[in-house]
Amino acid sequence: MRILACLAALMALPSVVLGQTQPPAQVADQPDDTPSIKLGATILTNYTYQTAPQIVDTDGNSVNKSSFDVTRGFINVTGNINHMLTFRLTPDVVRDTSVGSSVNGSLVFRLTYAYLQANLDDWLPRGSYGRFGAQQTPYIDYTESIYRYRFQGTTFAERAGYLALSDFGASFHLSLPSDYGEVHVGVFNGESVNRPEVNNAKAFMVRGTIRPFAKSPTMLRGLRATGFVDGDSYVMNGERQRLIGQVTFEHEVVNAGFEYLDAKDQPSAKVAVVEGKGYSIWATPKSRIGWEGLIRYDHLTPNSSPLIAPAFTALNATTMYSSQQQNRLIVGAAYWFPHRGTVSSAVLVDYDEQRFVDVSATPTKTIGVHALVNF
Repeated sequence: MRILACLAALMALPSVVLGQTQPPAQVADQPDDTPSIKLGATILTNYTYQTAPQIVDTDGNSVNKSSFDVTRGFINVTGNINHMLTFRLTPDVVRDTSVGSSVNGSLVFRLTYAYLQANLDDWLPRGSYGRFGAQQTPYIDYTESIYRYRFQGTTFAERAGYLALSDFGASFHLSLPSDYGEVHVGVFNGESVNRPEVNNAKAFMVRGTIRPFAKSPTMLRGLRATGFVDGDSYVMNGERQRLIGQVTFEHEVVNAGFEYLDAKDQPSAKVAVVEGKGYSIWATPKSRIGWEGLIRYDHLTPNSSPLIAPAFTALNATTMYSSQQQNRLIVGAAYWFPHRGTVSSAVLVDYDEQRFVDVSATPTKTIGVHALVNF
């Protein structure tokens, strides 16, 4: 009897052990709700040599300014709570250039992204989601997925000071079926993620993109058209508005784009509206062995008013605001190292020239070496 009891206990033991250690079987069509977390980083570093204008050092010598620098340094923490809820936390290291700041010139640690995302793939086309928190604004993040040279400098609208990369707010992104386009709409503070909200006004941003030839077997499938609206206010009855129209083209041998900007700014209801207009055109011809070219031209009229601007020369010459222009030319050659997955790294040698028309500002010319590491 004692032997039979021992045999019965041994036969029951495997089922007990398996019941304690083996997870329940995964249903084939059931989404994976296992929590996970990932760590990544983005580094933008450079060396620049300013060929014009020269600067004067502390001993009174005229020299050409040159410097090594880290433009940005991101630490990306992303994770899944389940298949519906994800998050991103991205602190950023950047140089403080605020006038009068106690840490002026230092590299400071700040927050760029911190948001919760609800994936809506169970009900809407794949890629649809809602976000809440400090997040990418609808236009710049989308544009930089096509124009990959933020590590040389920001896109036209951001470099001109009209838009910010990220802001605090809530947004909804809808992907159209069969990759025919997308709509991204959101409400944001409007002050960017680097500044606190200062009033009761909110920025309403809407980007709509269509890809009419998404299923075409020809090169036309890389053509997209985008419209963007940013409606905000500095104060009550003081508008801050941006309208952008964009056309982009993506192909294995070239990416190219054109965007037109119309901006209206009225910091106070007691002053007139200032309307700025401009455009940017760029192309990045690509080889099959990692080499790419970069050609970009920006043109901006900060104030298109027909009124006469203040004198800008010692001769007291006058000019119209509408004739004052800022133009930028960027040309360069880059090598993108071979990689797998979402990892990317590149080195770019470029020439960047900014010129002014009818403005009392000195043209600048720089030669730079820029590097990107993203993983």
